[in-house]
Amino acid sequence: MKLGFVSDSLGGLGFQGLLDTAVRLGAEGVEINTGGWSTAPHFDLDAMKSSTDARKAFRRAFDDRGLEIICLNANGNPLHPVDTSQAECLKDTIRIAGDLGITTICAMSGLPAGAPGDTTPNWIVSSWPPETRTILDYQWNDVLIPFWGEIVDLAKVHGVRRIALELHGNQCVFNVSSAEKLREAVGPVIGVNLDPSHLFWMGADPLVAAEALGDAIYHVHAKDTMLNPQVQATRSLLENGSLTDIVSRSWSYITLGFGHGEEWWRQFCYRLRMAKYDGWLSIEHEDVLLNSEEGLVKSIEMLRNVLPVAPSDYVPQAI
Repeated sequence: MKLGFVSDSLGGLGFQGLLDTAVRLGAEGVEINTGGWSTAPHFDLDAMKSSTDARKAFRRAFDDRGLEIICLNANGNPLHPVDTSQAECLKDTIRIAGDLGITTICAMSGLPAGAPGDTTPNWIVSSWPPETRTILDYQWNDVLIPFWGEIVDLAKVHGVRRIALELHGNQCVFNVSSAEKLREAVGPVIGVNLDPSHLFWMGADPLVAAEALGDAIYHVHAKDTMLNPQVQATRSLLENGSLTDIVSRSWSYITLGFGHGEEWWRQFCYRLRMAKYDGWLSIEHEDVLLNSEEGLVKSIEMLRNVLPVAPSDYVPQAI
C-alpha cells in the first residue's frame, strides 16, 4: 500500500507549496480535488480542459518531485436537480484524467430530487411512510442508473478504468448494499472509495465493510471520526449541527488516531490486505480544531506504524 493525502487537506497552500510540503512530509503522492464541493485551489479545471501545456505542466510538477498523482477527485453531487455544473465537473474530470493517463478517479454517486420537478436533493433513510418507496424507485431507476450507465461509457472511451464512489451520507450510494446494487446495474467500472469516517457516523463497521466489499475497493480515504456518546445519547447519530461546533455534536471528523487509536487502524489495514487491496491510503484532513499541517504530520506518523508496504513472502516449510 502507498501513503498520500487529499489536496484540500492543505487548501491554504498554493499548488507548488502543496507539492513541496508533500515531499517534506514524506508522502508518496497527492490526490487532487477538481471541483464540485471543493473550490479546487490546486486545479484550474478550465485551463486543464483547454490547454495541453497546462496538463503537461501539471504532471511535470509531480514528476520533478518524484511524486505520484494518486487520482483526481470530483466530489460533488452530479445528480443535483438544478446545479448541472457538478455533473459537468465529473465528466470533465474523466476526460482530463484520461489525457493524463490517470485510470482511477474518485466521485460521489450523487443524490437527485425526490420527484420530477423538485429542486432540492432528497435523501431517503427510512422505508416508511410509503412514499419513500416511490421516491427511491424514481431516484434509482429514472435518474441514478441511467446517469451512471452513461458515465461508465464515457470513462471507457477515455481510458478511465475505475470510478471509486465514496460511501457518504446524503448520497444514493452510502453503504455496502447500495454500492453492490449500482455495480450490478452498470458494471465493475464502478467501485468504492472506502472512507471509514462516514461509516462510523452512520453506525456501520468499516472492518466488516472492507471484508464484504473485497475487490470492489478501488480507493481508500484515511479519515477518522470522533463519536461523542454523551451527546449521541440524546441527539442520536443523525446530526445536523454546525461542523465547527465540536462540543455540541454527536460526531465530528478528527485527526487520525484521535477518534480511533493505532490498534484500530492496524486492524483496518490488515482487513484491507485480507481483501487484497494494495492501493493508496489517502489522508483527508478535516479536523476543525487541529492545524492542518500538524494534523497531517500526526496522521502520516500514525499510519506509517501500521501500513503494510512489502509483499508477503511467507512460505510454509516443506516438512
